[in-house]
Parts: sequence; C-alpha cells; structure tokens
Amino acid sequence: MAAAEGPEQPFRRRTVSFSRLDGRLNARHQGAWDRYADELLLDVPRAEARTSVDPAYRLDAPAVFGRTAPLVVEVGSGAGDAVVHAAAARPEADFLAVEVYRPGVAQTLAKVGAQGLANVRVVQADAVDVLGTMLPRGSVEQVWVFFPDPWHKSRHVKRRLVTPALAGLVAGCLAPQGLWRLATDWADYAVQMRDVAEGTGHFTNRYAGRLASAQDPRGGFAPRFEGRVMTRFERKGLAVGRPVFDLCLELA
Repeated sequence: MAAAEGPEQPFRRRTVSFSRLDGRLNARHQGAWDRYADELLLDVPRAEARTSVDPAYRLDAPAVFGRTAPLVVEVGSGAGDAVVHAAAARPEADFLAVEVYRPGVAQTLAKVGAQGLANVRVVQADAVDVLGTMLPRGSVEQVWVFFPDPWHKSRHVKRRLVTPALAGLVAGCLAPQGLWRLATDWADYAVQMRDVAEGTGHFTNRYAGRLASAQDPRGGFAPRFEGRVMTRFERKGLAVGRPVFDLCLELA
C-alpha cells in the first residue's frame, strides 16, 4: 500500500492499502452525494488524517440505525454492489460500508438512496481505524473483505490489506461465532489470506481441507458465498480464467 497523497501523507506512520484518496465526482455522483450524504454517510470525528477516525469515537449502531440488529461490515465496499444487494436481501440486518475512495462512496450513496434502503450506512475511512477503535468489541456479526487490491507485483505484496494485524482487528470486533468472509481472484493472495487467518489462532476455518490438492494440500476454500452478488468485475476475472476463491472463517 502506498502512502496517501497530499497533505495527509506526513501523518501516516504505517503502510496503507490504498494509493490515493479522492477523485473528481461527475455531476450525477455529486448530486447523489448532495442528496443522500446527510442521511447515509457517517460524519465521524477525525484524528490527523482525512480518512482517520478519532480513537475515542465508538459507533453506536442502535442510535445510527434506529434499532438493534445484526451488523455486517464490508471493508473496501467499492461502488457498493455487494453491500446494497445484501442489504436488500436481508432487511433484518444492518450494514456498514467502509470505503476510502470518494467516487466509490458516492456510487454507494446513489444506489442505497435509489433503493430507499434504511439499513445501510457508509463511512469514508481507513478500515484499520474502523476495525481497530470505531467498532465496539464483539459488536459485529460478519466482516467482509471482497476482492481487495491484490498488489500482485512482488515489491508491492507488503501493501496487501489482509495481514495478521488486520486479522486481530477483525477478531476484536466480531461477536462470538462471528464470521470473517473473504474473496479474491488471485490464487496466491487466496493462500495468503487463508494462512493469515488460520495462523492467528483467532479463527476456525469452516471449510478446512476443502479443495485440497497436490499443489495445495491444505485447501480450505469455501463454496461461493451466495450472499455475494456476482459483479461485472468478477465476471471479467472468470472470463480470463481467474477462478474466485472464497474463505469463511469463524471466530474461535
């Protein structure tokens, strides 16, 4: 992960998983931002960086959503396809979309607003801050990390999001028997994700040994998560021969 651009960079003391923060919004997305941000975008207090969260801030989900319900958090929600699809399919649950890129946030706001979904909120913030301090311990039913940037060049592997440190943060915010779901279409990243999650001691792989082979005798990859909508991005990967790997880890 490259350090963030602009005036934020001096405040970054660690490698992050994103290489830029903002992009220009077209008129449609700016319109969605203006129309829906007050209702759907969390106005969290910041620390030093623009995507930071004040370490003293804690999300009060019942106050934000107006009810007590299972909470699902998607890290790196992109344009919002997965979280919007899931929120429509599970009206009994609440969803928090975590995204750093302004255009992705705007697209998510547009989709949530167009469908009139009351069970989605969006936060433009670094996932490490969200998972590490903003979410109270044991408050989350599931954490999703779908198709994070693979940083496939060898010199960039250190910038990948899924690390032992992140696994510890995920474990801290999950409720008992909570789930960490991941997906990627890069085989080596899938193996790294599995090894990270299994190696921390925080998680049990629900599909340990599944899809074991001579090339990968450990296996451990889950069936495709039906709650994850098939996106154009995933179809493009499948079309060029990149299989998708799912993982489903339960808090031990």
